[in-house]
Amino acid sequence: MTMSMTGVTGTVAIIPARGGSKGVPGKNLKEVGGVSLVGRAIQAAAQVDGIDLVAVSTDDAAIAAEARSHGATVVDRPAELAGDQATSESALVHAIETLRAQGADPQRIAFLQATSPFIDVPALGRAVAVVAEGRADSAFSAVETYAFLWRRTEDGAEGVNHDKSYRPRRQDREPHYQETGAFYVMDLEGFLAANHRFFGRVEVIEVDPSTAIEIDDLHELELARRLAESEAGSTPIPAKAVVTDFDGVHTDDTATVTQDGVESVTVSRSDGMGVARLRAAGVPFLILSKERNPVVSARAEKLRVDVRQGIDDKPTALAAWCAEVGVDLADVVYMGNDINDVESMRLVGWPTAPADARPEAIAVARVTCAKPGGRGAVREIAERVLAAWEDDAS
Repeated sequence: MTMSMTGVTGTVAIIPARGGSKGVPGKNLKEVGGVSLVGRAIQAAAQVDGIDLVAVSTDDAAIAAEARSHGATVVDRPAELAGDQATSESALVHAIETLRAQGADPQRIAFLQATSPFIDVPALGRAVAVVAEGRADSAFSAVETYAFLWRRTEDGAEGVNHDKSYRPRRQDREPHYQETGAFYVMDLEGFLAANHRFFGRVEVIEVDPSTAIEIDDLHELELARRLAESEAGSTPIPAKAVVTDFDGVHTDDTATVTQDGVESVTVSRSDGMGVARLRAAGVPFLILSKERNPVVSARAEKLRVDVRQGIDDKPTALAAWCAEVGVDLADVVYMGNDINDVESMRLVGWPTAPADARPEAIAVARVTCAKPGGRGAVREIAERVLAAWEDDAS
């Protein structure tokens, strides 16, 4: 069903996100910090008071579904505007025409790129304000740089923004500004007349250099994921319940098997203390495992927490337990370490993985622990959840 656009007259954020990508297949749906790239862009735009509508222009059904799940309006982009040769401007013009046909009458557009996972929200707000107040026709995100730029020629390298025979001190050099590609805000009529993102009076909006990463290849995607982990650091996790897998989370994912076929595992006393502290604070805790070995229930009994084991359909069991204890899935930590945990991790607000988890689990984790499974990962998350509870209490 198409939602009514009537009444949208201010600024519309448009996020072009086609399905094809050669450098990183399925790039716009790749996750950084547990949220897809297109989802992160939508969330950034939604936080800006001056933006009245967020729309995603896409030719891909999966991206469309993801966009809707984050509250964005979807503009179906035709194939001829989604190929490698199609420009971003052509996608923007099509999106504007589509939104107008649905009743919107915006005065400005904010063009956001999902390939920038750390959009500087306050800076985006400043850009919208600069254009809305008539102080600029177009504004874009950039970082200040004093770099000496060079180019190759047939006669060797030569300076671009400097005389190679003169090396002034940084404080004596004029700063330059490098586009980050994260966002562009434009007066709508001016953009349609120019058919380009830079026209009239153009203003630079400086952003924090730490937000300037743009993802074009797998190396940059991995770097962004590591930055997201670092960004999260040891900050409190405001969760209301904790659910964990067993093998690879409470254990190091290994087992000792005797000649009689008896298995045993090693667990961490530190993790046990973390669970005990959560239990004492009244935080519901569940061990949810496909493993049928009685060691799982024995450990849960020792920790005095809920357990569901021998579970093949973990997402359904997870949802049912959350309903039983009266906690919304968005307020739950789920710590998993392998492929069979990914679906459950996607259901919760705080998908988490030990440091040594499988790449598939780390890729969807909002938080990746510094500690490995069976060696402090559970304690690490317990302390961060408890920190949030203590903050609320104070």
